[in-house]
Amino acid sequence: MARILAYTSPARGHLFPLTPILDELSRRGHQIALRTLASEVPQMQARGFDAAPISRHVETIEHDDWRARNPRQALERAVRGFCARAEFDAPDLRQAIAEERPDALIVDINSWGGLAAAEIWGGPWATFCPYPLALRSRDAPPFGPGLPPARGPLGRLRDRALRPLVFGTLEKKMLPPLNDVRTAMGLAPLRSLDDMFLRPPLLVYLTAEPFEYPRSDWPASVVMVGPCEWEPPADPPAWLSRIERPIVLVTTSSEFQDDGRLVAVALEALAGEPVEVVVTLPAGDPASFQAPANAHLEGFIPHGPILDRAACAITHAGMGATQKALARGVPVCAVPFGRDQLEVARRVEVAGAGTRLPARRLRADRLRTKVREAMTCSDGARRIASAFDAAGGPRAAADAFETRLLDSSPVASTTT
Repeated sequence: MARILAYTSPARGHLFPLTPILDELSRRGHQIALRTLASEVPQMQARGFDAAPISRHVETIEHDDWRARNPRQALERAVRGFCARAEFDAPDLRQAIAEERPDALIVDINSWGGLAAAEIWGGPWATFCPYPLALRSRDAPPFGPGLPPARGPLGRLRDRALRPLVFGTLEKKMLPPLNDVRTAMGLAPLRSLDDMFLRPPLLVYLTAEPFEYPRSDWPASVVMVGPCEWEPPADPPAWLSRIERPIVLVTTSSEFQDDGRLVAVALEALAGEPVEVVVTLPAGDPASFQAPANAHLEGFIPHGPILDRAACAITHAGMGATQKALARGVPVCAVPFGRDQLEVARRVEVAGAGTRLPARRLRADRLRTKVREAMTCSDGARRIASAFDAAGGPRAAADAFETRLLDSSPVASTTT
């Protein structure tokens, strides 16, 4: 059995889907060491992992892309944040490797310095990605604007024309600072953005087709396993058992991005509807909103018990919250504010698993119409749930890790 060291960025939305994969590897007899957010260390230790906090310097560098006035500025701010963290997460992972002496590594795709440190280390390593990959493909539209897949000759012509423009913009903003990180550590510069995702011997991609656009040119190193949903154990709120009407869950980002307007508009839009509205604001303040009689506002509570009774989820189009709803067959009304959310929202619409409403068009009457429409998409949501289940989840991820990195046959889990 192997000793495996996992390293995450300071984001619960990255730690939580990794957790069931680490659980599965642990059940197979592997020893798990973990570096993650300080606040999450105790509950990770309770799961039997040798957990310790990442550098406090990494945690104190927060994303400020929500302050940008346009997508270009948002990308620049995000890149600055990742590079600032890389100055600390590279030596932090190197120190963890020296302390833990692992046989293999799993590194968060958002830990740019950690990825470089893993590559330099030279042992078997993997990365994991819980959001849409910005990989070029002849079968998919260029990443970023949230374009629908091409249809017919005109659509393919559109993609051929836009790929150099869209990816050129991404690479112009991302490659120079990313390569500064790499060259400072003695690594060769990346020639394209694709190289960032192709360097790891294994990339565990936490989604599955057809929610992700089907492609004939997936790299062999990319293994899609589905969302790998997990959330901290907690009792559901007492008021949940008293709700009799259909539930609409409203979620906002776990990393602050000034998306509180979604909550205010949702409360207004659904105040007169025959539903119960449950709002979670993990990075916001529930007391800052006036709740109508049919609404419950919370900070962070587990979504699972809510989604098990939900008729629809209104999300900020974050990959984690959106896929968590779809994995339970709950249709989604996705309202993207930025980051990768334009891509996620478009995938919801294309999959027939819900609706899409850009944040710039967010208004109570429009949101109400989109929610009603999303509620008719249960068949599409259940189809995606079946595809996620078929992808194999944590077991498929552990299988890939064992067979591709540890050069061994998958070890059967002790659980059913």
